[in-house]
Amino acid sequence: MAPDGLDAEAQRLAALYDGADAEAVIAAALDLFAGRIALVSSFGADSAVLLAMVADLDRGLPILFLDTGKLFPATLLYRDTLINALGLTGVVTRRPDAADLAAADPAGALWMSDADACCDTRKVKPLAAALAPYAAWISGRKRYQADTRASLPPFEAEDGRIKVNPLVGWNRARIDAYREARRLPPHPLVAEGYPSIGCLPCTDRVRPGEDERAGRWRGRGKTECGIHHGRAPDPALPGA
Repeated sequence: MAPDGLDAEAQRLAALYDGADAEAVIAAALDLFAGRIALVSSFGADSAVLLAMVADLDRGLPILFLDTGKLFPATLLYRDTLINALGLTGVVTRRPDAADLAAADPAGALWMSDADACCDTRKVKPLAAALAPYAAWISGRKRYQADTRASLPPFEAEDGRIKVNPLVGWNRARIDAYREARRLPPHPLVAEGYPSIGCLPCTDRVRPGEDERAGRWRGRGKTECGIHHGRAPDPALPGA
């Protein structure tokens, strides 16, 4: 589909499903893009909610997980815990290309000097390769998480495919209530002060009153890894 056509389709779907239940958005996406859609999951702090919803509809849906080589060991264990708890059969773990790592980060310390380049090598490029067969993918982003996410629509066009954001309107209380009602296991690092969890070297504990993502790339002036394109807050959006 041409870029203009993709943008128009994303806008049509966003208007159609604005305010719809997350489960309805997921079901519509799985129907519209049957066989051509994947879920991208970090198996992070809030991942269990979206994974549970998807498992209710299709336990074999492709789920792309990026093992950057710098993740907390607890995240890898949590991935396995959720796979078993939810009966997920489509999880695919993707890692950075060995040649790219050898060229860009042979010592494994690129994160110290250039966090953007590290993210590009360990996350952005591997995900682009993993998504190549798909026309759409599902993301767990939410509007309340950061200013760069405050205007997220439920459907958007990005990099030649449709991105689906079923949980855009959810807040912390709703996420926690859903997880508790479903008795979903929590990520063990949440209780240790990590409400948003990325790679170990670039994730810090969050202090009371701080934004949930304040511990990501602390002090670096960086808010996104590059997988998600940042958006300016929309003043017309409630809560923006």
